Amino acid sequence: MLYWLFYEKLFRAFTPFRVFQYSTFRTAFASMTALFLCIVLGPWLIAKLREFQIGQYIREEGPQSHQKKAGTPTMGGILIIISIVVPTLLWANLRNTYVWIALFGLVSFGLIGFWDDFAKVRRKQNLGLTVRQKFTLQVVAALIVGFFLLLLHARRAYSTSINVPFFKTFQPDLLIESLQHNWYTYPLAFVGFYAFMILVIVGSSDAVNLTDGLDGLAIGLMIIASGAMTVLAFVEGNARLAEYLDLARAPGASELPIFCASMVGASMGFLYYNAHPADIFMGDVGSLALGGALGVVAVLIKQEVLLIFIGGVYVIEALSVILQVGSYKLRKKRIFRMAPIHHHFEALGWTESKIIIRFWIAGLVMALFALTTLKLR
Repeated sequence: MLYWLFYEKLFRAFTPFRVFQYSTFRTAFASMTALFLCIVLGPWLIAKLREFQIGQYIREEGPQSHQKKAGTPTMGGILIIISIVVPTLLWANLRNTYVWIALFGLVSFGLIGFWDDFAKVRRKQNLGLTVRQKFTLQVVAALIVGFFLLLLHARRAYSTSINVPFFKTFQPDLLIESLQHNWYTYPLAFVGFYAFMILVIVGSSDAVNLTDGLDGLAIGLMIIASGAMTVLAFVEGNARLAEYLDLARAPGASELPIFCASMVGASMGFLYYNAHPADIFMGDVGSLALGGALGVVAVLIKQEVLLIFIGGVYVIEALSVILQVGSYKLRKKRIFRMAPIHHHFEALGWTESKIIIRFWIAGLVMALFALTTLKLR
């Protein structure tokens, strides 16, 4: 909106408005706007959630130390989503289709999380949507994103090739080459493409959701992950840098740093209230939205593989649950004292703050490693 107003409409009347054409300028201000909105609106939302008695219900089989957190206002993800959407609409070039797809991913997964949280509040227990219901809705959202991307691909505005770390020339195409130009008549040829979209986007959403179990853990890691995504989106959106690094080009990625920076700012603002001991929890409306948005951005900028490292702690948390459930079903034995793995360390006697800080450090190391792979090719 501001890009259109100040650069496209008023630039000729007042030349200093030229600064609005630079995505770096708008990226910085989008992040600050998101941070400001989150901090300013936080107290109001916390008060409203308490007024409507929208508090967290703690599962009985979880760590007993968490029972004292029962009743803490939840569904704070509403604040995060608002603090991302508003700055993006203000500072991004809204003619960019990639921005709208990223916003769709954020809001659609946020709505799924809102439904789940609302069901928990209504039933007054830690049981919302069933696993099947939640997964089905997530898959539908991911399929819609995939459909939009195929429409862009048909217009040559999106590449279905993916970047692989450490390899310059190895960029596998997700579509069958002989059917690329006839996707609308051969839907079965795109099963692999859609399956990959589901794996990346839904997997990312669920991984963040599983990590959201300690005060500030998931949102602190999101600051790191979305910060790394901001850098990657800038590189992908810059033609010279993308060519220099031999990356599969994402033509519309030039505006995505604004969306990613808004995620950084909103996450920092929410951490102000979510730091231990938390005044508010993000709930599924926040964790599913952030994870889904992270996955959608990775797909848009062709860094699906690198997302494994950028969200390394999220991946480890998700794998710990998969391994725990699989081991118990197959061997009737548990690998960890409790899953996700942050609860395992709680069971070992680690304090909550120690787990959070150490996981943040691990997340930062993995994100920095992911960024170094851009040159180590």
